[in-house]
Amino acid sequence: MADFPSKVTTETSTQNYQNSQQGVSATITTMVDFSFIRSMQGILMMVEIVVGFLQWMLIACVNHANPAYGWVLFVAITVWIFTTILFILILFSLQQRMAFVPWPMTVMVYNGVATVLFLTAFIANAATVSYFKGIHSFGSLGAAAFFGAGMTLLYGASAFFSYLDWRGNGGNAADSTVPT
Repeated sequence: MADFPSKVTTETSTQNYQNSQQGVSATITTMVDFSFIRSMQGILMMVEIVVGFLQWMLIACVNHANPAYGWVLFVAITVWIFTTILFILILFSLQQRMAFVPWPMTVMVYNGVATVLFLTAFIANAATVSYFKGIHSFGSLGAAAFFGAGMTLLYGASAFFSYLDWRGNGGNAADSTVPT
C-alpha cells in the first residue's frame, strides 16, 4: 500500500477537450452558409417559417366544425415542416452532399406548389370564416385567413426568386448535378 500514491498519475484532459471543442465550433462555423441567411430567399424562408407557425397555431387552437379547416391545417403544417427541413438543408449546405438532386429546380417547384396550396387553403379559410361570426374563435380564424394570404404572397415571391435562381444557371438542371 505504500507504493500506491507513487504509481498513480493524474492528468486532466482539459487541454485536449478545449482543442476538440474549438475544432467542433470551427467545423460548425464553416458548415453554416451565412450568405444564405442574408439572401432574399433565406430571408423569405425565415419569414415563411415564423408566419407559417403563427398561422397553423391559430388554426390548431380552434374547434374544427367545418371540414375546410382540416385542409387549411394540413397545408399549413405540412408546408411548414417541409420549409423548415429545406431551410436547414440549405443553411448547413447539406444539399451539396446530395448532388443527384437538381436543387434550383426542386426549390422552384416546391415554392410554386406551396403557393398554389396556400392559395387554396386561404380561399377555404376566408370563405368559411364568416360562419363563425359571434363565436370566440372568429378572431383566430380571421387572423389565420390574413396569415394565409400573407403566406400565399411569401411563397409566390419565393417561387419568383427561385425561378430567377434556376434561370441563373442556364435553366439546365444538369448544371448543378454533373461535375464538369
